[in-house]
Amino acid sequence: MTAAADPQPETDAPELPENGEPETTSTPDQNPAETPVADDAVEADAATADATAPEAAETEADAADADAAEADAAAAEVVEVEAVEIVEVVEDAEGDVVAVEVTEIVVETPVGADEPWGRVDDDGTVSVREADGWRVVGQYPDGSPEEALAYFERKYADLASEVTLLEVRHRRGGASAADLRATARTINGKLDGAAAVGDLASLVARVAALTEALTAQSETEAVAAREAVDDAVKARTELVEKAEALAARDPRTVQWKQATAEINGLFDQWQSQQQNGPRLPKSTAQQLWKRFRDARATVDKHRRAFYAELDEAHKGVRDRKTRLVEKAEALAPKGEDGIPAYRDLLDEWKTAGRAGKKVDDALWARFKAAGDALYGARVEREAADAEASREKIEAKRALLEEAKAVGDERDIAKARSILTGIQRQWDEIGRIFPRDAERSLDDELRRIENALRGREDADWKRNDPEQKARANDMTRQLTDAIQKLEDELAVAKKSGDKKAIAQASDALDARKSWLKALGG
Repeated sequence: MTAAADPQPETDAPELPENGEPETTSTPDQNPAETPVADDAVEADAATADATAPEAAETEADAADADAAEADAAAAEVVEVEAVEIVEVVEDAEGDVVAVEVTEIVVETPVGADEPWGRVDDDGTVSVREADGWRVVGQYPDGSPEEALAYFERKYADLASEVTLLEVRHRRGGASAADLRATARTINGKLDGAAAVGDLASLVARVAALTEALTAQSETEAVAAREAVDDAVKARTELVEKAEALAARDPRTVQWKQATAEINGLFDQWQSQQQNGPRLPKSTAQQLWKRFRDARATVDKHRRAFYAELDEAHKGVRDRKTRLVEKAEALAPKGEDGIPAYRDLLDEWKTAGRAGKKVDDALWARFKAAGDALYGARVEREAADAEASREKIEAKRALLEEAKAVGDERDIAKARSILTGIQRQWDEIGRIFPRDAERSLDDELRRIENALRGREDADWKRNDPEQKARANDMTRQLTDAIQKLEDELAVAKKSGDKKAIAQASDALDARKSWLKALGG
């Protein structure tokens, strides 16, 4: 591998797998401070103090040994601390950013060990120390050895930041173990033969430990996922069965407005479960969707057929009612005389059927307006007649006052003569309006006439010759019967026969009451 000609520091963002997880980028600090980790600060200072103590040695060999000891201690204890910002971007299903979180983590890179992690040959070839020896990672011919090592150490820092980010995501939770394992496999691929200088073996060990933990977690998630899939299949099956029940109903008995709302609600539930629920096995999902789709298509087919038939029926009714409206409107010139014909049209309207609410309302408004015009003409005529009838009403009321004398007249013939004259004047006055007023006045005159007729009937019964003859014959028979019963009663009293006395007394009382009724 050959580095770029420009030896300026470069930063490679870690590449994440396409698994639907939030996108992350890592940006190493451009000016990392080489400071000891807090936990190792005391040991580093102590080691440095111990290593620099031999500065007062008398010989150059002792000074060289002291310098070597100091270098070994520093290499063993001092680490480079680099602050790295992890930017997590969360997107929704449409790709819109819904959350951005920035987390700062610390990546520790050993500065030295028993041996350095990297070396640079004279020709700029950079190698990394591994367990089985040195491995060439690339070349950096245009810079100094320090710049070459720094470049490939930054590559190592990028890989370390990816490992650290994966560990942070595992600790926080929220991401599935399967996704994290996929990311771990991707990082393992990057670590295998990585062109970086650092403790790559430790990164591999960290990823391996995390993968082992994720494996156990994946098994638990798999069980939960299977249960979720079973529940989702059950829920989808219930939606399918409800849709099929709607499709199996008799189209003639269905309330289509309600049925359409029900099938649309089932489809909305299906989409919600499909978007928010677990992914079903392909064969099961296709089978359930085919059943749901067929049921939905059947309902839609029945609905279309129903409304097509209804539209056809509405069209016929609309034509019939339109003709009725036109006939009703043609009666307008007849005025009140057109009311009987309008009533016949109204009877036809009632049996014509329905043409749809909007059409019915519009046609009925026209039909009613035509009828209102006819009845309005009647109202105008009645109002004029009522105005003209005021004098007639007063005249008839005056005749009623005169007719009171009929009841006071004892001579029936004279009373009839008075009433006949009043009736003749009554008829000459003529009809009056409104009808209620005329009916009330006629009823009063009729009561006077009925009273006189009752008197005439009673007088006739009293003076009828045939009636008198029959009454006289009955009176004579009753008189003879009473006389005979009185004789029988006298005989019974003399004999003391109580039974005969009682019978004769009852019969005698009955005959006497009959005779009294006949006026005898």
